[in-house]
Amino acid sequence: MQNIWNSGSSNDTEKSPGQQPSESVLVTVTNRRMQSRFATSPLIIIYFFVAIICMGTTLLLLPLSSNIEGSPPFTVALFTATSAITVTGLVVQETAFYWTRVGQAMIMGMIFVGGLGFMTIATFLLIILGQRVTLTQRLLMRENLMLDQFGNLVRLTVAIVVVATGIQLFGFIVLFTYFYLFIYPLGEAIWQAAFHAVSAFNNAGFIAFNHPSGLAVFQTDKFVIGVIGTLIFVGGISYLVVIDLFRAKRFSRFALNTKLVIVGTMSLLFLGFAAIFVLEFDNPDTIGNLPLLDKITVSIFQSISDRTAGFGIVDISRAHDGTNVLQMALMFIGGASASVAGGIKVNTMAVVFMALVAQIRQRNKVAAFGRELPDRQVQRAYLILSVSAAFVFLVVMLLSITEDGADTLAVIFEAVSAFGTCGLSLGITSALSPLGQLIIAMTMFIGKLGPLMIGVTMSQSTENDLYRYAQERVTIG
Repeated sequence: MQNIWNSGSSNDTEKSPGQQPSESVLVTVTNRRMQSRFATSPLIIIYFFVAIICMGTTLLLLPLSSNIEGSPPFTVALFTATSAITVTGLVVQETAFYWTRVGQAMIMGMIFVGGLGFMTIATFLLIILGQRVTLTQRLLMRENLMLDQFGNLVRLTVAIVVVATGIQLFGFIVLFTYFYLFIYPLGEAIWQAAFHAVSAFNNAGFIAFNHPSGLAVFQTDKFVIGVIGTLIFVGGISYLVVIDLFRAKRFSRFALNTKLVIVGTMSLLFLGFAAIFVLEFDNPDTIGNLPLLDKITVSIFQSISDRTAGFGIVDISRAHDGTNVLQMALMFIGGASASVAGGIKVNTMAVVFMALVAQIRQRNKVAAFGRELPDRQVQRAYLILSVSAAFVFLVVMLLSITEDGADTLAVIFEAVSAFGTCGLSLGITSALSPLGQLIIAMTMFIGKLGPLMIGVTMSQSTENDLYRYAQERVTIG
């Protein structure tokens, strides 16, 4: 800002007898500030996640966070914080044994924050404090949820927080009642119920059960795995779909996004269940020795969990290679857009599938359930799929270099699991080199934000090209 004093012209030094001297006038000129790139979307979301990961790493480095003498190694703290914030679940040290209750509480807090997301929490806090939600904040919220409209964003934010917190609270009450009545004393029942309700709904895959086999100790407990499986399923279909389900209540009234998520999710769940049940039916190291009903239950749970949560009630390192390849496909696709899940998202895969069907049927436009999809959304889906596949290939190549001698399938599985923020592993996570841990940590981070950033960037308005080149065909196929 510049202050300019205007005292008249230079010839006014000699005044006529009746002329008053000109008065000094203060003129304020304000320079228009260019909008800082630091505060623009989508970068602010990346800054937030980096800041929270740094904060979480610092907290986990405190001596009171771990059960070892002194502070844990930096790479272990960084890897765990990244896994918790990105709700992945890959760990280099067992959560229940390596971290104290204080450290586990920090991990649970990071899971909750990572699941809700920065813009949802920030907007909700502004509403609680009675502050006005600016247009810029509405833009960020709209892009974070991948919506096309501005209307009711504030109300939607409140609904998301209320629904997410309410479901996790309900899951806690159900698990606590069962744990307290049949398994644990009061204090332990409260803690285990709270931790796993948060971890399950946010599809995080972290386990705090003080048992060497983790969740597998409840392999035949249909109530526990049923509650956890339900929380995983609800968290993975997105807040918008859950709200639409409660509001519309009939399939014909659902939004197109809800229809695609429901149909796509149920199709993937059935495919996963059928493949796991058939391929592992006679495998004594997984479900081969279980009764038929337990085989069905475990197969359903693993199909739900494999897509993004990463909870395991069988030793997948002993599963058939065909089962693990299928699990990689499920992890790569992941859950629904604007949910806690990772992967390229079931919405993206549904759009790609519909576009392929339209091309095979020689249709110019992509349509589903009587609605036509914009060309730009189809392009976005193809871009997310191709970029994500290329990135996973790059990670696999890097891990093949840093983890020389490791099983190739296990390396590919680890890379896909990290990118899909799933958390399943064939057992090589704890054996990764420090450089390999950093690569996986970066993969989890990009897997959490990468597809979202591509979608947000493409959703922003672009200028029309001022000129076009002459067309020329190339040979394809």
